[in-house]
Amino acid sequence: MVYTMICMATLSSCSTEKENDEVLVDHNTSDLLLTKDELTGMTATEMVADMKIGWNLGNTLDVCNADRNGDSRIDENSVTVDETLWGNVMTTKALFESLKDDGINAVRLPVTWRDHIEDGPEYNVDKGWMDRVEEVVGYAYELDMYVIINVHHDGGGDPEFGAWVKLAEDEKLREEIFNKYEKLWTQIANRFQNYSDKLIFENLNEVGFDNLSTTKAYNLLNEFNQRFVDLIRSTGGNNPTRNLLIAGYWTDFLKTSSRLYKMPKDTVENHMILSVHYYTPWQFATTNQRYTWGSEEDIIEMNDKISILESLITSKGVPIIIGEYGFGPNEPESCVYFSEMFVKKCYDLGVATFLWDNGEQYDRTEMYWYNPKLIAALNRATSGIDYDITKGA
Repeated sequence: MVYTMICMATLSSCSTEKENDEVLVDHNTSDLLLTKDELTGMTATEMVADMKIGWNLGNTLDVCNADRNGDSRIDENSVTVDETLWGNVMTTKALFESLKDDGINAVRLPVTWRDHIEDGPEYNVDKGWMDRVEEVVGYAYELDMYVIINVHHDGGGDPEFGAWVKLAEDEKLREEIFNKYEKLWTQIANRFQNYSDKLIFENLNEVGFDNLSTTKAYNLLNEFNQRFVDLIRSTGGNNPTRNLLIAGYWTDFLKTSSRLYKMPKDTVENHMILSVHYYTPWQFATTNQRYTWGSEEDIIEMNDKISILESLITSKGVPIIIGEYGFGPNEPESCVYFSEMFVKKCYDLGVATFLWDNGEQYDRTEMYWYNPKLIAALNRATSGIDYDITKGA
């Protein structure tokens, strides 16, 4: 999410040699995973269908010095940017153990890199930050959960405070930005190349280029997406067949439905997934301007959006992940009803959904849901059982 909402919304590349199924690495490479893990062999469609409840570790690894409230003044200007900057605690393995016990088998770990990248031409990522990202990935990955990592607020809407992807709107800067993007993803890809395909790479988060003409804007995102696929496929380990999550235009259902939005070409079949988000109606899903949800008009609106989602699956020819959905600090019964209905409709279509949690849904210290009816509803919605959803159940 963009900062004005409820804040929903690596090392240099190194060569490796394989010997006896092990990887000989230089001093810049992680020692956390030296052998290549076995692939699941799942297509993207099969993998998405196998995801049950998805959850976001929001406002954590995605934190950055930023203008979060949109007043053109930086809200944070910390010399040391770590995962506690926006108020959450340090992440622990116990967190993911508890989430898995509650039925969650897929987690999205948004990551912002912009405060941890050295200047060009190499754009090396700070070793401590890359190590910490890998450590948190390992907490969930070692529990056999699906894990998504991405490039998050680097593509945000505040380039004057550090978001750099949008600078590609300027043709004079475009190749420099592409170079930085490719150098960053090369480092991420090399670091995680030996993880199985249960680790998914997502190239960007909520990016559009609206200062350009419509055609040029879509073409620019299409090029970012294609460069990402080409780069990952050219790296080693399990990356040539890893399932990849591709950013929709602003991750918006309707905007991504445009004929101008093109899925990248790939060297392997059925190993790409489309990423879109769901925050409709905006006043309920991201703020407290609408306290309740569940009227006949609300349900019709959701059904209309689901119809767009169905057409996206057909028109783009790939499975879909809802990387984020959520709600503001509103009536608990409405929040549960909204979530259960949306998740069930998506699950029945074979679409995986990831709840945005910026620390307001789950207590990461004491390990409990602030509203236990929410996790019960999400388990029902992904059970595969046909039932009528009722508010207050």
